[in-house]
This record gives sequence, structure tokens and C-alpha cells, in this order.
Amino acid sequence: MRCPYCSFNDSRVLDSRPAEEGSIVRRRRECLSCTKRFTTYERVEEVPLVVVKRDGRREVFDRNKLLRGIIKAFDKRSMSAPLMEQLADDVEKDLRNKMESEVTVEEIGERVMERLRQVDEVAYVRFASVYRRFTDASKFVHEVQQLLKNNL
Repeated sequence: MRCPYCSFNDSRVLDSRPAEEGSIVRRRRECLSCTKRFTTYERVEEVPLVVVKRDGRREVFDRNKLLRGIIKAFDKRSMSAPLMEQLADDVEKDLRNKMESEVTVEEIGERVMERLRQVDEVAYVRFASVYRRFTDASKFVHEVQQLLKNNL
């Protein structure tokens, strides 16, 4: 690590500790030339996850959009904010663990619905109605029938 004071190319690590819930490592260093101390931070470089939209556009994955959709699905339902956050975290982790740089909006929606189906059927149907773009009541009824059939 290059010293910010004298630009010498070597330093020794005096102390290392996790920061920001373990996602960053903070290191206290000392220059081997001028003996001045400085701090560095290391973080894992994440490959940006790109979402391919239905119309072919591409945009960077935004966890906040995912969370907003989940929150809307649970509107006026008894679901705690930490559980909704965990659901969003789980979906994001699944997507990143695929080790692919692009993911379709359909895949994101299906993963959210899969989790919602297990947690709250009403939230699942609400999310599905927006995600699958229900245009009339018959599609809504069909989805509820499928849900009931799978639960029997």
C-alpha cells in the first residue's frame, strides 16, 4: 500500500477490524519509510447486477425498488419491516449467487412470488396481480384457485 504522505510503496498493518457489519475491513497501517500512520478500507468488489426489463432495456439492480414492491404487497398486513427486509435480502442474495451479471425482471418477480407464497398468501396474490399484469377478475380468480389447489 502506497503511503499518502511520502509515496513509499510499503507499509505494515498495525490493526485490522471489520467495519459496516463485516462488509468492509478497516486497516491501520504504518509507512516503513516515514513511519507515519494512515487508515485504509478494503471491500469486496461486487460485479454490478443488471436487470433486463420486459422491453429489452437494461438498468442496474436496485434493491430499494425490490423492497418497495414487497412493502406494497404487504400493505395493511401484519408483517414486520425486518422480515420484509430479510425477504428482499434473500432474493438479492439468490440473484447474486447465480454469478451472472444479468437477470431478467421475470426471474426477479418469480423469486419474490415464490417467497411470498410461503410467507403470506394475500401478499403473494397482490404482488402477482401487479407483476403478471392482471387485466380482469378472471385472471385474479385463476391465480387464487391455483394457490388453493397447491395448498391442498
